[in-house]
Amino acid sequence: MNDSMTVYEAKPFFSNRADAGRRLADKLSQYRGGDVIILAVPRGGVPVAIEVARGLDAPLGVVVARKITIPYNPEAGYGAVTEDGTVVLNEPLVRELALPRHQIERQAKEVQDEIKRRCVVYRRSLPIAQVKGRTAIVIDDGLASGFTMLAAIKSMEREKASRTVVATPVASGKAYDLVKPAADNLVCLVIARTYPFAVASFYDYWYDLSDEEVMEHLEAWRTECEGR
Repeated sequence: MNDSMTVYEAKPFFSNRADAGRRLADKLSQYRGGDVIILAVPRGGVPVAIEVARGLDAPLGVVVARKITIPYNPEAGYGAVTEDGTVVLNEPLVRELALPRHQIERQAKEVQDEIKRRCVVYRRSLPIAQVKGRTAIVIDDGLASGFTMLAAIKSMEREKASRTVVATPVASGKAYDLVKPAADNLVCLVIARTYPFAVASFYDYWYDLSDEEVMEHLEAWRTECEGR
């Protein structure tokens, strides 16, 4: 079943991340009651994933993946890395940039060190996710290039998830085409065949979350779970 729609002109579809998460939970209802775990990609994926975890009555964890930025253009990336050291590179772009391997390895290590720092912070509220043998539903607030999500998928494979489902409110056409073959299932509400593409364009209210705000979301989630 195709749970997505394709658009060719960017316009807001979601009021905010919580709204997007609730809509996504509706499309993931088939997983309710199964042995699943919801994995948020911080930072923006956290409020989306919380709504999905609530809607599916499922446990929540985080999988921290970050892009490796182009040295002279920190807004753009040529790959991504996860906490466990999984590295995914956009090889055609790496060749185009003519980046030496020692530079790539150094940058990947720097990103991984930052990821480990963030994980220490986030896991004050959430335990380490137990993924092995379960269906891992990995969630972000949008996919621009898709390489960060690709790294998260490979990390789930290393953690021996039984299946990896990617769920996102919106994805660029290129990201959708890249991620779909790598996941066991991809649920995407809006595929945007637009250029330029920006995740923020599909939300009425969207901004970059801080670590402090992510912690507030996770603390509120933990309190909610303890009160059940």
